[in-house]
Amino acid sequence: MHIGVIGHSDLSEITEMLVRGELWKLVTGYQTYGLVGVSPLGPGAESWFAAAVLEHGGTLEVLGAPAPSPLLRQARAVHRLAPGLDPIDALLGLVEELVAVWDGSQDGRISEAVARAEAQGIYVHRVWPEGSAHSG
Repeated sequence: MHIGVIGHSDLSEITEMLVRGELWKLVTGYQTYGLVGVSPLGPGAESWFAAAVLEHGGTLEVLGAPAPSPLLRQARAVHRLAPGLDPIDALLGLVEELVAVWDGSQDGRISEAVARAEAQGIYVHRVWPEGSAHSG
């Protein structure tokens, strides 16, 4: 099962704890055999999801060219994007399900990814625990 992630990076400290807990609950609901997390390894939710997949015993594939990190070194594959390739199309082309750490706002890349995933029949797990907020 290839599960992708997209999410906000500007989350409060309390929201980080809430989201990490929800991501862990979600990831541990899957068998480790065949579990592949696909992440751009952006700061916040995308990296937390990747860490949860690895901690649960799954494998990680990285999309794009993120900054060097311990998570990147643990990836079994890095999918570089060709010039002009839409990152959302690339992500959705690799996954069977999508995790969206998303406040439900209708502007930006997360809402676009959710809409496109649903249009393609990709199941979307929405993660935004009660009490969540952006930082600042």
